[in-house]
Amino acid sequence: MMKSKTTRRTLLIAGTAALAMPALLGSPAQAITPAEIKAKGKIVVGIQGDNPPWGFVTSAGKQDGLDADIATLFAKELGVQVEFVPLEVNNRIPALTTGRVDVLFATMAMLPERAKAVQFSKPYVANTIVLIGPKKDKITTNEDMGRYTIGVAKGAAQDTQVTKNAPANTTIRRYDGDAPSIQALVSGQVQALGGNIFYMQRIEQARPGEFENKLEFQNLYNGACTRLGEKEINAALNTFIDKIKANGELQKVYDKWMKVPVHKFPDSLEGITFTAS
Repeated sequence: MMKSKTTRRTLLIAGTAALAMPALLGSPAQAITPAEIKAKGKIVVGIQGDNPPWGFVTSAGKQDGLDADIATLFAKELGVQVEFVPLEVNNRIPALTTGRVDVLFATMAMLPERAKAVQFSKPYVANTIVLIGPKKDKITTNEDMGRYTIGVAKGAAQDTQVTKNAPANTTIRRYDGDAPSIQALVSGQVQALGGNIFYMQRIEQARPGEFENKLEFQNLYNGACTRLGEKEINAALNTFIDKIKANGELQKVYDKWMKVPVHKFPDSLEGITFTAS
């Protein structure tokens, strides 16, 4: 049976679209180099928008925080302007892999499972994942968590650690980002919170004297992230990080936001490579 002209034309259009589809899907995530960033005159940085002291937007609408300062230094090193794209926790890696941003300075804890999706730089800052609970309550073991409803930022390192360490019957509520999970604690929606060592600064502002860090789960290092296989931008980031460690600029950022000496960073982390291949 002969196909009608309309059918043949439809098949031809569909076939052409199918051939074009891989290119259309692949184009947003094409590798970018420092030379291309310099040519366009700006670097687009994915960052957290509501997680001080790491990344947050001021009342004046300016992106600020530790990650913002380091990203601005990297843009200066490249001789370009910086454009920030505030992201929620779950949107960070998709924003990078789809090409929405060029690089992440976004409180990206260096975890082996993440290293399968993105390329980490050398670490530039350290953090500790903790459980925060009421001062009046005794929480000294993982088993104690089973008595509480615990909030976490969905998909973050604290989600992983609370899920891993809490008893199987523990009620865990997952929120879309750090700020909503902190708000859940201070508003009484949850009784305890998986977070990092900087959460207490914000909790104290809302409910002073009521909460404290109870358990420590994991010491983490944060790195900048690029797409897999982007050798040139990864090398540029590593050179930049070595430079700001050596010349004191990283310590200035630490002094401003963390008020502690720069951590001693490991030369390697299991399951993670700092160099793109």
